Amino acid sequence: MNSEKTAVVLLSGGMDSAVVLAIARGAGFACEALSFDYGQRHRHELEAARRVAAALGAKGHTVLPIDMRAIGGSALTADIDVPKDRDDIGEGIPITYVPARNTIFLSYALALAEVKGARDIFIGVNALDYSGYPDCRPEYIAAYERMANLATKASVESEAALKIHSPLSEMRKADIVREGAELGVDFAMTHSCYDPDAEGGSCGRCDACVLRLKGFEEAGMTDPLPYPA
Repeated sequence: MNSEKTAVVLLSGGMDSAVVLAIARGAGFACEALSFDYGQRHRHELEAARRVAAALGAKGHTVLPIDMRAIGGSALTADIDVPKDRDDIGEGIPITYVPARNTIFLSYALALAEVKGARDIFIGVNALDYSGYPDCRPEYIAAYERMANLATKASVESEAALKIHSPLSEMRKADIVREGAELGVDFAMTHSCYDPDAEGGSCGRCDACVLRLKGFEEAGMTDPLPYPA
């Protein structure tokens, strides 16, 4: 693959998006990382995103401010308790779902791709070991890609189609951990917890922590992040 090709990579600072950035870099793309300060409960994931972007050689890293707290409706953007110790993860749509978040994020990624001359967007959605968010499903990504190829100047003026890559979509967390390890991702740089303490320590009990810990355990590896005893 031509190493001069540019891709926009959505980078949250979590484990999955870090692996996706490593995958895109390994495929020869010059990566423009894109993160969002969208009114989430804490800034630890943005700090992690900056670490990951620098360590994995992103060509650029844009952090866009969006006030999704003004919309609310989610435990990640409103004063709603984050669910803990759920035994039905993946069943139904939890209150940590942020309304239309991936649609909004992909729209900004599409705009940045046009400006940067990129025809590829990478996103770390997963539809197997996940919390049940509807905008993480493969059929959603496919539908968005079809729309994107109708909606932009680049798609009208060029024969080259825009591609949205979701390489983790059908992978279990354990497989994502193994893939990241093979690509040299330092998982200690990442942050996944929905409800960390003031110092950024993971709670070990929210959906994100439970799924992450499950992935490391099933991969036969130890998560380098500290958790409460």
